[in-house]
Amino acid sequence: MEDFFKDRRDFLKHAGLVGSFAMMPAVQEVWAANGRGGTVIEDAVFPQESPQSPVNHIKFAVCGMSHDHIYGMVGAIQRGGGELVAAWGGEEDKLAAFTKRFPGVRIVKSQDEVLQDSSVQLVLSSQIASERAPLGIRAMKAGKDFLSDKPGITTLEQLADVRKTVAETSRIYGIMYSERLEVKAAVYAGELIRQGAIGKVIQTINIAPHQIIQRGGTAGGGAGRPDWFWNPEQYGGILCDIGSHQVDQFLYYTGSTNAEIIESQVANVRHPEHPKFQDFGDMVLRGNRGLGYVRLDWFTPDGLGTWGDGRLFILGTNGYIEIRKYTDVAVKNRGNNLFLVDGKQARYIDCTNMPLPFGPQFVSDIVNRTHTAQDQTECLLAAELVIMAQNSAKFIQLQE
Repeated sequence: MEDFFKDRRDFLKHAGLVGSFAMMPAVQEVWAANGRGGTVIEDAVFPQESPQSPVNHIKFAVCGMSHDHIYGMVGAIQRGGGELVAAWGGEEDKLAAFTKRFPGVRIVKSQDEVLQDSSVQLVLSSQIASERAPLGIRAMKAGKDFLSDKPGITTLEQLADVRKTVAETSRIYGIMYSERLEVKAAVYAGELIRQGAIGKVIQTINIAPHQIIQRGGTAGGGAGRPDWFWNPEQYGGILCDIGSHQVDQFLYYTGSTNAEIIESQVANVRHPEHPKFQDFGDMVLRGNRGLGYVRLDWFTPDGLGTWGDGRLFILGTNGYIEIRKYTDVAVKNRGNNLFLVDGKQARYIDCTNMPLPFGPQFVSDIVNRTHTAQDQTECLLAAELVIMAQNSAKFIQLQE
């Protein structure tokens, strides 16, 4: 197992953060259960000692801020060397909150002002979900790269237009699948898998509960939900919306380059006042290099203390990984918990201070015309699969 941790520096190098982080020496303790002994290794990460200055610099703008995910997106690009130069928002309350957060940003009166600004290299948007792809196409045709909140695309017709425009313009159409790209434990899981820590990945299981009115955390529902949130034609449906994160993880961790939806279903269990809304959904996937199951819901109880107990289970031929992303229920109210079990030992890794490489890598991709932060084909394949799952889902009516 120790061999898998010799490449930490290589990981930090690829993240653009060499020298910023160091791992604590392993702390071992004997674990006896039912008379059987085993070794538990605990690893933690020292706090960052000296932040590294971004290598690259770009100017970017925000064009639409309907969902509060925009703040995490802006933060990622700023960490990578992005300079926020302009913003447009269609909702007065969202624009007021954004202006308070970024008082120095230039507020423009139309989307066209952003798209016609020759100094802007990248456009970010968390516009209403069904409006993101048309905006991204306009941005790419205007010579700019685009980073969308998830879901980045809500129909197969939009997807075809996005792929066509990417091919014609050679611009980047990114989708912020933040549950992998901006969760430190998920980032490190990818590195462990790359190193062979659990052998070949066989299956991923994603459990992704959410909370409509947030009582903890900052994922976007603290002030209630807008009208478009309840309309699947606008938000994409539960499989397309939340499921975007989970299918991205399935493709990434299994390494699948093509996949199919074996079965999918949705339901509205508790929200009859919004008859089109879907508060539960799940799907089964089969890829050319692995299998997947995803469960999604809007039933997180207030007692959890955060917006969702997101968990990821990765089964390999030589071991398995579990990630408790946002909390460790009834143990500690802290996320980024990674558990790894192989043939020799069980390991807990506190990933709280791991680096987040997406922002620096994405900015570098814009400067150097590469695809290190996010594979363009995989990004759009994830979007395609969730749309197909949504389109083919059976609507289940549960009896009282």
